[in-house]
Parts: sequence; C-alpha cells; structure tokens
Amino acid sequence: MKAEIIAVGTELLLGQIVNTNAQFIARACADLGVSVYFQTVVGDNTARLKEALTLAKSRADLIICTGGLGPTQDDLTKDALSELLGQQLIVHQPSLDYIETFFRSRGVPMVESNVRQALMLEHSDPLKNDNGMAVGVALTQEKTHYILLPGPPKEMKPMFEHYAAPWIASKLEGVAPLFSRMLKFAGIGESALEHELLDLIKAQTDPTIAPYAKEGEVAIRITTRAASQAEADRKLEPMEQEIRRRLSQHIYASDDVTLEYEIVRSMRGRGLTLAAAESCTGGRLSDMLTAIPGSSAVFEGSIVCYTNAWKHKLLGVPMSVLEGPEAPGAVSDETARLLAENLLKQSTADFALSITGVAGPDESEGKPVGLVYVAVATKNGTTVSKKLQLAGNRESIKLRAAKSALYQLWQLLRN
Repeated sequence: MKAEIIAVGTELLLGQIVNTNAQFIARACADLGVSVYFQTVVGDNTARLKEALTLAKSRADLIICTGGLGPTQDDLTKDALSELLGQQLIVHQPSLDYIETFFRSRGVPMVESNVRQALMLEHSDPLKNDNGMAVGVALTQEKTHYILLPGPPKEMKPMFEHYAAPWIASKLEGVAPLFSRMLKFAGIGESALEHELLDLIKAQTDPTIAPYAKEGEVAIRITTRAASQAEADRKLEPMEQEIRRRLSQHIYASDDVTLEYEIVRSMRGRGLTLAAAESCTGGRLSDMLTAIPGSSAVFEGSIVCYTNAWKHKLLGVPMSVLEGPEAPGAVSDETARLLAENLLKQSTADFALSITGVAGPDESEGKPVGLVYVAVATKNGTTVSKKLQLAGNRESIKLRAAKSALYQLWQLLRN
C-alpha cells in the first residue's frame, strides 16, 4: 500500500511550527507495512486543499491528513474532502454530547462553531478523540482510503495509535508488515560509511539498507517484509552481521538512541563517573549529557574554562603553555591533555573529558576555524587525545566537537 501524508495549516507554510506529525505518521506507517511515498504541506484554503487531495488520490492508496479539524472558519479539511467526494457532513452525536458536557461542566457557554468539531463524512467511520474534541474520520471510496486526524500532536498521536492504525491494518490483508533494525554509528561520516557499505547498498534487494544522517551522528536502517518476527530475524541477521564485521569499531548501539544516551547507560551500569572541561563548546557537552535521565549517577559536573585565565586559575594549565611566542597555545594537544588530567586530579571521577578549539567564525592564535583537540584522562593514568579538523558553522563545530569527545570516551569504555 502506498501512502501520502498531507499536513494542513498555513502556520506550517510560514515556518511558525515544525511538522513533527508527518515524521510520527511516516514511522508508524512503516511499522504497519505501509510505504509513504509523498508528504505534502498545504495552507488553510479549500481550493488548494482539494487540489492536494486530488493529486494524492492519483498516486496513493492511503491519504492521511493532519490538521484543519478545529472549530474555526479556517479549519477546512473535512469540508474540502466532503466536496471532493460528494459526501455530506453529518454530526457524530457521541462527539457532540462530549463537547456539550465539556462546556457545561465548566460553566462556559458553547458557541455554535464548536459543533464543527463533531462533524464527520456521512459514510465514514469515526475515530475517537480521547484527548480533545475534534472527531477523526476514516473512510474508503473508490479503493482509496482516507484518514483525517487533528493537528495537535497530543491529540493526533493517541488517535492514530489507538484507532487509525487498527483501521489501516484492517485494510492490509495479505500485506506482510515491515521489520527493521537500526544501527547507530559514531566517529565516521555519512560518505565514509556509505563507501564501506557501497557494494551491499548497490546489491540490496531484501533486506534493504538505508543510511540516515543527523548532525554529528549516522545510522543505518536494515528493513525487510516478513510474516513474523522470527522470519524477519532470519532475513535481517546476516546483513547486520556483515555490517558489524566491517564497521564494529563505530557501532555504538542497535537502537535509535544518541551516543550520549549510550554512554550514560553504559557508565551507570558499571558504576563509572565522568567530569568535563569545556572551552570552545561552552557547555554543549554538559548539556547533552544532563539531558539524559539518570545522568546524575554518572556525570559529576563540568568547568567551562573559556578564557586562558580560567584555564590557568581553575585547572592549572601553565601560562607558559597557553601564551607566548613559543607556547603551544590554548588550542593544542598539550592544553587538551592538561585540562583533562588536572580536572581528573580535582574530581573523584573515573574519566575526565576536555575540549579546546576554534569554533569560529574567525581563526584564533593563527589557527584555522574547526581545529579542535579533545582528550580523555582516566584514573589508571592513561590520557588519549585526538586532533580534529571539523567543518561547518560555529554551532555545527561545537556539536561535532562534543560528539567527537564522547566518541573517544566510548572507545575507551568499549575497550
């Protein structure tokens, strides 16, 4: 089954909100075995919405719309589909009863426009809204399936999971569901990863291999259709093992989790702790770690030593290393090592990370933008450091530097 997602709302076109609904629905469709071929965003305009629906009908078996089910005059999704299919809008009485009870219980008069949220197409199945007022719609006409969902994610997601997904599944007799495995990589870029797997990607049939890249991390999804999990495992396992054989030094997880999540999970399970000294990243590494629930058991804290004065005063880096014509400078292997080693001496942590570099937009100490040094010091007396030449703008370099430091730590934990 081929699907198209249509997100309705002028605010999406203006960039006032991010279209997270399409991402959620696309993933959910993949789990059901439905292939999403197109995603469309259209404003609150009946004519343009009908055009989008007509085009979707020409190329998809399943059309899923989000947004435009509210009580105001610019909530036009049901109206547009009603006109397109020639079906009347009728009141779904249980939804109207709920809406009237809601307003009555709060002592607030219900305005007539709220009735719009209880409307549905006459030959459709209602999709209950457990978290709002607008009833959803599911119907089939001329072999095309339509789903209308509310726009707010807190309403849309439960409606899809509890009511729309089972309805879609009932239309999928004989279609094997999709099964996937996710491998997450660190310390390697998307192009380098693809180069290592290019022969597998070119020869893929079943299972398929798809690379995904975000800022600072790369993933591979291996996917197959199968009648059962056991059958899927038999098809997916050989491909996963071949990828692991080639790139095991970069695979940090087999779930869709971040590198910082995996480090916190691993260190917490082993009773290990961590501290950090950050210069050019300005606390970015610390923010990434503390965003993980349970990180307080692992992360002792950090020092953002942005200036040379603080590197010297708080972490004892000699000024003769930081400044002077013969000095290595703040952006150097020597400074990165001293930051990590001196922090480790001051803390009770098992590991200390340090990052120092040039985030841009201008060079520093005569050194180019993107030059970064990271170091990891351990309680057993080992310090490892890495010189990096990172590309991108200031924010990208800060993020990639933090991810690179975590990768160096992960390598030590792994070994």
